[in-house]
Formats: sequence, structure tokens, C-alpha cells
Amino acid sequence: MSRSIATGKSTVSSLLSSSPYNLPVVDADKIARQVVEPGTAGYKAIVSHFGPSTPDLLLPPTAENGGERGHNGKGRPLNRPALGRRVFGEGGEQERKALNGIVHPAVRKEMYRQMLMAYFGGNWAVVLDVPLLFESGWEPLCGTIMVVAVRDPKVQIQRLRDRDTHLTAEDAQNRVNAQWDVRDKAERCLRRGERAGVVVWNDGGKEDLKREIDREMSVVNRGHPQWWAWLLLLCPPLAAASGTWSYVRSWWIKRQWESEKTLEKAKL
Repeated sequence: MSRSIATGKSTVSSLLSSSPYNLPVVDADKIARQVVEPGTAGYKAIVSHFGPSTPDLLLPPTAENGGERGHNGKGRPLNRPALGRRVFGEGGEQERKALNGIVHPAVRKEMYRQMLMAYFGGNWAVVLDVPLLFESGWEPLCGTIMVVAVRDPKVQIQRLRDRDTHLTAEDAQNRVNAQWDVRDKAERCLRRGERAGVVVWNDGGKEDLKREIDREMSVVNRGHPQWWAWLLLLCPPLAAASGTWSYVRSWWIKRQWESEKTLEKAKL
């Protein structure tokens, strides 16, 4: 599952992990927070790289956060708003790439582990909740991609500011602009074809979203029956062959899309 910031992916993940779907969710955002906790290799790399240019990178020492050495004695927690301002505002693309280079490898490793656990648990599917799915190269690994999107950019900005009240209008706009436009993601997703690419439009309320999810999941289920999931689990070589075919097909669609976009830019 892919989305852009403030489009409603957390609500969609909650719906898919609940009855009647009960799917395991591998949440990239949650994992990304875990791999930069004080004491981890990711935390140390972020402090080393961003510390000199971001004086308020760490939260001030208080009794609540464990003082100067933090709760676990391994350092104070990251000041995420300060890091966000550096990465999405002042630092520009170079700093975003630096942060991604620190966080993404650790996140990817943990996601692979959780995916394998879901497979051996006999689940017919697992939800990969990845905000930057296309940008991070996860597309070929997914049999079906669901993009959660909004048609109106103003809805996205307002939801972001409602969620993160510390953001100014400029901060919110910078964060949205730093990501690939979600409407372009939706278009690319639909190029994969029925069942392999679905778009959930989330401009309305939660009940509207639930109806949209039920409608799209009925399409996905028709292409991935339970008996097929059990067959893949019981026959690993077949699972490997199916995964390879899905990977090659997704890779080819990705290459076609990128070639078309390159030609469009050349014509401008």
C-alpha cells in the first residue's frame, strides 16, 4: 500500500487489519521510528550527520524523557519537528537523501523479517504500509498495490495541519511538495491493471472510505483466492516462481512508465 502524507493511510491500515480482512500490517513508518530510537545505529548516524547543523536535534533534557542520558541511558530522543524542518525545509534534497540513506536500509531489513513471519504464519496476504513505495523500489515486490489518495490538494494540506498542529502552512506545503504527487502515484498504480493496481480515493469521511475499501478489496480477493495462498505456502518452489513472475512484470511496467515520463519531459 502506498500513499502520500496526510491522505489517510493509517485509517486504511486499521480497516485492513480488522474484521473481515484481518491482514497483518508491516508499517514502514512505525519501523522507521523504531530504528532511530536512542542507542540504535540509525540514531547515532543521524546525530553524527545532522547534529552540527541542527542545534535542537535532540529534545531538551527533562524528567519525562530521562534527562541528559535518556530513559535507556543511551541518549535523548530525537526532536522530530526540528529534524523535519531541516530535512524538508532548509536542507533541501541533499539532506533528504542523507536521511533516507540512514533510515531506509534498516527499515527494509526489518520489513523483510516481518514479511517472512507473515508468510510462515499462513496469511493469504500481508499489507506493506509504505509511504514512499514507488520511490523506495518496493513496487516489484508487490502483487497488488493500493494507493490511498485525495483528489483535492487542499484536503491533504488541511489534514496534515490538523494532525501535526506545530506545522505552519509553509511547513505543511514543504512536506507535501517534497513527495511525489499522490495523483501521479494513483495514475501509475492503475497502469498495473485490474487487481494488480487499485486506488482508494479518500476525500470524504470514514464511512465513505470503508465503502471504498470494501469495493476494492472485493476485486483483489477475486484475483487472490484463499486456496492459492495455501498452495503457495505448501509449495515454496511455486511461491518462488509466482514471486519472480510478479517481480518481472512489475519491473517491466515500472520501466515503461519511467520511459514515457522521460519522453514527456523531453517534449516540454
